[in-house]
Amino acid sequence: MPGGRLTQQERRQIAIGLADGLAYAEIARSLDRPTSTITREVMRNGGPAGYKADIAHLATERRAQRRKPSAPRRQAAERADGRDLEAVREFEELFSGIFMGQGLSKMPARALASLYATDSGSLTASELVGHLGVSAASVSKAMSYLESQGLIGRERDERRRERYVVDDGDIWYQSMIASAAGTTTLAEAARQGVSSLGPGTPAAVRLENIARFLDFVSESIVRAAEQARDILHSKS
Repeated sequence: MPGGRLTQQERRQIAIGLADGLAYAEIARSLDRPTSTITREVMRNGGPAGYKADIAHLATERRAQRRKPSAPRRQAAERADGRDLEAVREFEELFSGIFMGQGLSKMPARALASLYATDSGSLTASELVGHLGVSAASVSKAMSYLESQGLIGRERDERRRERYVVDDGDIWYQSMIASAAGTTTLAEAARQGVSSLGPGTPAAVRLENIARFLDFVSESIVRAAEQARDILHSKS
């Protein structure tokens, strides 16, 4: 029956389903669970490629144990902005899990999810330290990485405080263009290998196929990003 925490056996069934290439909805139906439950479970525990049932079960137990001491001192279910505290935390955990599944390490993923969960789309370093419960050094390192990837920017507010900000669209456009550029670089390297290994050899043929595939993907990313930006900006 749906409801309650996932059992260890259910997590093993999730792992089997992922290995078989099943969609989250199919796995959810087999367990009589909501699709959102399966999505959240996988994304907060390594993503589709890194999900391990027993590790996920232990991690969930540890999270539950950490929450127990703080339960009696929970003062309100809502934050100052009126949103449910647990609902926001669950969203941030889900979103950061997705970012981790796409290659971000844990701290940058958590920080980026926190920024997207704010109405202003911005937070200071000290606000991130308090929200995430980590050191200033951890926040600084995470934000420097996000900035280097074009996923966030910096600005100063009216009090001259430096704030980290996420943009509604342009940062994602820049990120997609950067991703396409990286893919193009990889394609060029693969094509360089063709001449090094000798055209017509099995290794060279393999690399040429990789280069053609990556060229197509890179061009498609740029075309889609530009089209999306043009459409969205024209409506704003």
